[in-house]
Amino acid sequence: MAGWNIADVLDVVAQEVPDAPAVIQGERRVSWAELDARAEALGAAFLDAGLGHQAKVALYLRNSPAYVESLLAALKVAMVPVNTNYRYSAGELTYLWDNADAEAVVFDAEFTAVVDEVRHGLPKVRLWLQRADGSGAACPDWAVPYDEVAASGRRPATPPVRSGDDLILLYTGGTTGMPKGVMWRQDDVFVLLGNAANGRYGPDQDLEYARRRVASPGRRLLPAAPLMHGAGVFSCVPFLARGGAIVLLEGRSFDAGELLDTVEREQVWSVGWVGDAFAKPVLEALDREPGRWDLSGWRTITSGGVMFSQEVKQGLLAHVPQLLINDVFGASEAITIGSSTTTKDGTSVPTGSFTPRKGMRVIRPDGTDVVPGSGEVGLMAFAGRQPLGYYKDEAKTAATFLVIGGERYSVPGDYAVVAEDGTATLLGRGSACINTGGEKVFAEEVEQVIKRHPDVADAVVVGIPDDRFGEAVTAVVELEPGRAQDPDALVAFVRGDLAGYKAPKRVFFVDQVSRGPNGKADLKDIRSLAIKLAGVSAPAASA
Repeated sequence: MAGWNIADVLDVVAQEVPDAPAVIQGERRVSWAELDARAEALGAAFLDAGLGHQAKVALYLRNSPAYVESLLAALKVAMVPVNTNYRYSAGELTYLWDNADAEAVVFDAEFTAVVDEVRHGLPKVRLWLQRADGSGAACPDWAVPYDEVAASGRRPATPPVRSGDDLILLYTGGTTGMPKGVMWRQDDVFVLLGNAANGRYGPDQDLEYARRRVASPGRRLLPAAPLMHGAGVFSCVPFLARGGAIVLLEGRSFDAGELLDTVEREQVWSVGWVGDAFAKPVLEALDREPGRWDLSGWRTITSGGVMFSQEVKQGLLAHVPQLLINDVFGASEAITIGSSTTTKDGTSVPTGSFTPRKGMRVIRPDGTDVVPGSGEVGLMAFAGRQPLGYYKDEAKTAATFLVIGGERYSVPGDYAVVAEDGTATLLGRGSACINTGGEKVFAEEVEQVIKRHPDVADAVVVGIPDDRFGEAVTAVVELEPGRAQDPDALVAFVRGDLAGYKAPKRVFFVDQVSRGPNGKADLKDIRSLAIKLAGVSAPAASA
């Protein structure tokens, strides 16, 4: 077999459990047979529009069955799905789709106006598919109605040639610059995700092995984060590969009550989310109404991307004691680099600590390993299955994917320390490191302490320009309702846990910390706000 191809595996699933649900959203239920047929029809439309092998298909969609259908359609006809952040401006969309060489765009009707604004600057796009989403926007004459195509029953005239070398193009969030397209081979994605879920996929297995692993009834996953982000869509792959169902929320913004209602109604097995941004509202809902929901079928939480504090984990386990909470550490450039597991009766794992997977090292600038237990800070480096690089960016590829001792490593820029027992503690991304008076301060380490204060609902730490120290550690804080603003108390609280130079020099209070639908803080906006509130000058932009 020429490597694992995700569409090949999902074809097998559709054959084995055609009547089982594949995607559920509210009253809408898409069976495996329907998912397969709709994806085939969409794939035929891509081919009819003149798209060729590994052509790029951009998905500009909120969470809906259409996202899964369109993703699978691209994979089925050996094309490359391209995730698109639906919060992007017209300029950002133009950059992304031009950089990706997109030749087809599938978009929700609510985005019709902005798509119309940018389409004239994207001559490579051959097909625009508009999905009716209840927003009332009519399908323009330059687009094709999505549902008409998906329901047409058509299939590609010539079966495409697929392989494990077919790509998925995952664009990063662009918090430190313009988004970059990370090129993943499907074989690498499938094996990493499948084996993280105990799949034991490898070069010695074949599609008959995948067929034997299809379960009936399959388990159900609720990805609370947007599918447009890697954490959202990648979490679906192991469940779909075994004949499970993806359960999607209907709300445009996250609602903890809706999530709990859905987990109860659909007997969801696993929920995927992004740290405290999702977990804290769920815990607050459970605290307000303990016993309201029957959550006996809920068995696991998988979280990644944002800090998931130990206190919140323990609070959830008090309400749902059978849960296994899996904190996964990874990046767009390195999937599943390690994990930590928390259960009600298990050992408590400090926030940010994890067991690295085989092939991870923490290195010095010269490429040698830091000494476990020394407290020395190093960069995390990952060998084994990894991306080919960044799409059309050889310089950034060379800077991130390094050859050390004859072996290629992915080094995305995350810093960590290694304990004597080999466990690692993530300190944060180097781009979020604050240089204050010559000392390095990792923003996430300070945020973790601030968020433990009982008055704090959320917090983000950034560095802003400072005449004396170069950068000043600055906290932007959202308080719990009814709590008084007391910056000195917060600073003293941090000093009780960390060295004095790590404590915020400024604390600003806001009504709500700015976060995206994936739970990640909007660092650009927050830093700009902090600079404005501090009355200092912003540094000149760099390329």
